[in-house]
Amino acid sequence: MAAKATALFIETTDEPGVLFQLTKIIASHHGNISHVDIVGRLPECAGVYFELQDVADLHSLLLEIKALPVVRSIEQSDSLLKIYGKRIIIMGGGAQVGQVALGAISEADRHNIRGERISVDTIPLVGEKELAAAVRAVARLPRAKALVLAGALMGGEITQAVTAIREKGILVISLNMAGSVPGAADLVVSDPVQAGVMAVMAVADTAKFDIRQQRQRRY
Repeated sequence: MAAKATALFIETTDEPGVLFQLTKIIASHHGNISHVDIVGRLPECAGVYFELQDVADLHSLLLEIKALPVVRSIEQSDSLLKIYGKRIIIMGGGAQVGQVALGAISEADRHNIRGERISVDTIPLVGEKELAAAVRAVARLPRAKALVLAGALMGGEITQAVTAIREKGILVISLNMAGSVPGAADLVVSDPVQAGVMAVMAVADTAKFDIRQQRQRRY
């Protein structure tokens, strides 16, 4: 049975101990924090966004949070997963990234019209160390499901990073390029537009595409 999700945006004063006070109340209600972020920080004011699971008594939780002196307002909202959905991350050379994004955005639009939620993020980036650090960071991005590496040559530390994030459940698609990255990826696609399309198909619940049957293949 899926966990019941609740999203809260809480505006608070900006002072030490605020996060502790909020999480203490959440813990007392046996709420599981699946995501937390501090957003919209202004002088003397901050916004804290929580995504919670399995809160037994939401009404009571809200009353206790509102009663805290540090809390200015509290608002329930849809979760980021429901609003923006799963994320496809595309990184590498600018021209290739643009072509992959063309395919990914067009395919995501087709599925989103049917009720899916998939968003596409891009970052044109060069340099082995820079790309390796960015690849590793994908595993820490909320809602990230797949990474497409678009370039002409990638290997070394980037390959190690690809192996590391695959072990954490991130799908990695590589363009057919020079270097060792294609050998470490889940799937290798020569055409950048098609790589973007297949990345979306692989994570979409509304697509009849099983990536497990395509692993280690080249197209």
